[in-house]
Amino acid sequence: MLVIANRIDDITTLDPAESFEFAGSDVSRNIYGKLVNFDPMNLDAGYGPDLAESWTVSEDGKTITFTMREGVKFASGNPVRAEDAAWSLQRAVILNKTPSFILTQFGFNADNAKDMIKAEGNTVSITTDKRYATSFVLNCLTATIGGILDKEEVMKHEVDGDMGNTWLKTNTAGSGAYTLVSWKPNESVTLKSNPNFYLGEPAMKRVVVKHVAESSTQRLMLERGDIDVARDLNPDDVAGLAGAEGVAIDSALRGRIMYISVNQKHPELSKPEVRQAIKYLVDYEGMQNSFLKGQYVIHQNFLPATYLGAIDDQPFSLNIEKAKELLAKAGVTDLTITAGVREAQERLEIAQSLQNTFAQAGIKLNLTVGTGKQILTKYRARELDMYVGAWGPDYPDPHTNAGTFAYNPDNSDEAQATGLLAWRNAWDTDGLTEKVAAAVVEGDREVRKGMYEEIQREFLQKAPFAILFQKVEQTGRRENVQNLNLGGAITAVSYWPVTK
Repeated sequence: MLVIANRIDDITTLDPAESFEFAGSDVSRNIYGKLVNFDPMNLDAGYGPDLAESWTVSEDGKTITFTMREGVKFASGNPVRAEDAAWSLQRAVILNKTPSFILTQFGFNADNAKDMIKAEGNTVSITTDKRYATSFVLNCLTATIGGILDKEEVMKHEVDGDMGNTWLKTNTAGSGAYTLVSWKPNESVTLKSNPNFYLGEPAMKRVVVKHVAESSTQRLMLERGDIDVARDLNPDDVAGLAGAEGVAIDSALRGRIMYISVNQKHPELSKPEVRQAIKYLVDYEGMQNSFLKGQYVIHQNFLPATYLGAIDDQPFSLNIEKAKELLAKAGVTDLTITAGVREAQERLEIAQSLQNTFAQAGIKLNLTVGTGKQILTKYRARELDMYVGAWGPDYPDPHTNAGTFAYNPDNSDEAQATGLLAWRNAWDTDGLTEKVAAAVVEGDREVRKGMYEEIQREFLQKAPFAILFQKVEQTGRRENVQNLNLGGAITAVSYWPVTK
């Protein structure tokens, strides 16, 4: 058995067509196979065959045809068919939940999904509305929403035409290494090994992920041997574990970035000078060198380091006087705003630092603190003045972040584009939507790279986002735990290679 301590209060559902949170994605990664996926022991190789053993691309570049792997079974014992794969992707489009944009950006919608995503014999074909870089399409299929469901099992539980969505919030129907035993919100997720897993039953027959919010508690549990892995240790507790018998610390740069954003429906926060001022009211170095030491590094761009087109420009630093000048220019005085913050130690500490520096420029920052689910619900409903949170890439392609931070083709409330951070903050992107749309179809890699660099530099200056840090995950583990791979910058967590 593998026992992990982690903050999992952001899980809202286990349906891969709807799940869009960090902890939920970790669970899904280990339960659902996809057409293409990553080898956890060789992430540098990029995507490779999974439930599809091979694929071909049409001459016009718009149709990818996948040949399914023979002999693979779901946990139920049902065979994994091309029909299941096509239906799973069609279903994700038709349900149109938060992460659906990952697929609908290719021109799919509820009306055409069955025509553009088809099964024929042992093959599945996906036809996009125009030619994209093949790597971009395949990278998107590695996202959580690309999980392939057991159609026969899911549809046994359909209620009122929901295609099994209600049942899949708390149940699973995959072909991956594990199946769900239980999910107890804000408490634990328990998985058991799938004897039908086509790569062989995992060594860890059971995986238990416990919700442990406090770093100090995780540290004590790890020292006592009550858990095998601690994933949310703060710098003080990492330092305290130095030399601890039987404990090892691993550090890895992750794709997760910490950011703040302000709602453009707010009459004052929508002023360009105010957006700019806020970026000068962040004590980037102070936070990096104190309570975030060793776990976050200053990073002010929406593409994480290691991604195509990532830049390391850092034009902003704490400058109270500069911020005051910008606020005065905007005619803003005695501003009071409310920020939503999840109950997580480093986010609360960041928010408290912001309260201090904002106050020095005459801005009163109130905090609304809640579980991940509570705060995300408000954020996705455009109800927060300001949000303090994190974002992780869904697939290893620059469009994964460009397509949400700087893309918003319909800024109306009716659009309900909750998967787009620009939409959540009611920002029309000031012309960046068109540039992002152009970059995603550019076939020349170097040209495309330059396009993302230009987009980020423009974003830095005018977006209602202040990107703060990139995550360095320091994980504590018992030394006997081997082959634990948390997925690097693509955050593809895999439990099935682990041994003890």
